[in-house]
Amino acid sequence: MCHKFSQIDNWLVQLEGLQSLGVNKDNQGNTMKNLSKTILTVVAVGMLSGGLFCQQAQATPITGDITFGGVVTLDSTTLSLATQVSTWNLPIVTSDSGSFSSVPLGPGNVTMTAPWIFNPSTATIPLWSIGESFNFNLTSSTIVTQTNFFLNVTGVGTIGGAGFDTTPGTWSFTISNASGKTSGTFGFQSDTAAGRVPDGGATAGLLGFALAGVEMLRRNFKAA
Repeated sequence: MCHKFSQIDNWLVQLEGLQSLGVNKDNQGNTMKNLSKTILTVVAVGMLSGGLFCQQAQATPITGDITFGGVVTLDSTTLSLATQVSTWNLPIVTSDSGSFSSVPLGPGNVTMTAPWIFNPSTATIPLWSIGESFNFNLTSSTIVTQTNFFLNVTGVGTIGGAGFDTTPGTWSFTISNASGKTSGTFGFQSDTAAGRVPDGGATAGLLGFALAGVEMLRRNFKAA
């Protein structure tokens, strides 16, 4: 159990002691009433901050980025008309950092899902994986630039990894064709970067729990 919650238990015991002394009785006056409200407020803040502290201590988000390279076959020999990657030809890891640092550079155990349809945007689960260590689930993608010479697609999704929390991530995929002519295969480079966003749902849940506890204590004081 988290240390903060043990402190909260002590506060609750102290509040029950105050209640047994009759802090809301007439002979105590308005001063003790105001004191009880102050104590309840402190308990609410303590319960919420304690929950957030424990949540953060237990969270292990993925950080850093990983870059892939290789050759792909598209569904069109004209880059500007392509709508999907039909085949990934020997994708390799070209660089990594942060949580991905344990992944060896080179072909390793990289698996890319084919076909990957980027027009229209298509969720792909997973878009890529590296053995049992990491995987990226693509939620949606956007074509930033598409011409006969250059294609850039970006996307968002989540990254999962053994021993890590599921973490929001971004994906960037680029292909260049210097001549702009038709070609059966294209060289590509892609980068997946891990980031972190606040967990609003969990925070709201902790706030509701704290307020519910305060309301229960307030009713107990009124009944005294």
